[in-house]
Amino acid sequence: MKSKTAPHVMPIDTSIKTLGTAKIPTCIPLCLSVNESRPMGVTLTPDEISDLKEDYITLELEAAGPREKLYFDPSKTKCAIVTCGGLCPGINDVIRSVVMEAFHNYNVASIVGVQFGLRGFIPEYHHDFVDLNPSTVADIHQFGGTMLGSSRGHQPAEDIVDALERSNINVLFMIGGDGTMKAAKGVVAEIERRNQKIAVIGIPKTIDNDINLVTKSFGFDTAVEKATEAIRCAHVESVGMQNGVGLVKLMGRESGFIAAQATLALKEVNFVLVPEYPFTLRGATGLLPALERRLAERGHAVIVCAEGAGQELCDTQGKTDASGNPVLGDICSVIKDEMKAYFSEKGMEYGLKYIDPSYIIRSVPANSNDRIYCGFLGQNAVHAAMAGKTGMVISMLQNRMVHLPLEIVTAKRQKLNVNSAYWRSVLESTGQEDFCRSCEI
Repeated sequence: MKSKTAPHVMPIDTSIKTLGTAKIPTCIPLCLSVNESRPMGVTLTPDEISDLKEDYITLELEAAGPREKLYFDPSKTKCAIVTCGGLCPGINDVIRSVVMEAFHNYNVASIVGVQFGLRGFIPEYHHDFVDLNPSTVADIHQFGGTMLGSSRGHQPAEDIVDALERSNINVLFMIGGDGTMKAAKGVVAEIERRNQKIAVIGIPKTIDNDINLVTKSFGFDTAVEKATEAIRCAHVESVGMQNGVGLVKLMGRESGFIAAQATLALKEVNFVLVPEYPFTLRGATGLLPALERRLAERGHAVIVCAEGAGQELCDTQGKTDASGNPVLGDICSVIKDEMKAYFSEKGMEYGLKYIDPSYIIRSVPANSNDRIYCGFLGQNAVHAAMAGKTGMVISMLQNRMVHLPLEIVTAKRQKLNVNSAYWRSVLESTGQEDFCRSCEI
């Protein structure tokens, strides 16, 4: 199926791959099944598409949910779950949801967990699969992290598919971020090359909320909630000093969603710095002169900085991590050093309190909103897999659960649209237009 688009926007193929014709009657009540003959039209706005300025785009998408016919016979189906990349609130909730749905509503033969990410498929790492059932996952949602462990870095798709074949896996659920979804594409391609019938379903996970066309990734609400606690502390510290400054560093390598959302949630933020919105430190439109004016007027200030902001001001030397991501420069150290030099030149006393809650916000259990969302993701991932869908992810767009092909979600990183009403609201909340007005975007 093809999308209908506004002028100047190319059509996007939203078709979902299937392993074959689904012929087995479902065990789910038919009144709950989805009518696949009716694609779901979703019109996305510039607020939701990071590189749109005025155009709108309408996608015709498959609705998520149970189908009337199954491709896999549940009594003969063996599933596997793997979690990859960094931690995120709600991973255990997703694992639990998949297991409970597969066992209680489909009565699948078995489910195994792959330990420590994609390394769990590779024999040389000596990680055995673990049995997953309603008893083993009963209480895992009460804890942060992932019961299966995780890892970063590339593993050969050929070796992963070898492991799937050795273990007679029919369905693979891959929980991870952009890199994991790209790995899933490679696994799907290798399965197709071998003419095997193994379904691969992606469940998008990213603390940065940066997976393309995934409006909100699970764990994001929880991360924002914990981030606001750090910001509140920074505000209290800043008002307790003469010319007090609270500087809070939050996660956000290439996308500043956590910083922006936390800023909107707690109005005490005066400056928010994100990767998508360039800034300078000195000069007429620089951060430091704006901070000086703020301190002169109010006597305190709070700065929220995403970790990937201002990288043009850092010396990163082109290094990469195990996942191939650029190693970020420490922008907050740059800001602290420049702040010290600037106010020394001005002969102005100030106090600085620096708070970095980065790993705290991602390692906690999910809050109630995220737990509900994780439940939907896990259930609908199982529905898609049992119907023979593959090469896709489960996503929520405009409060509707849909299927998206891996090709779309891996096409680019989702970023804040700095031309959107959302970002305007962020700027209005902080009142920081003065120091960013002349920046080139």
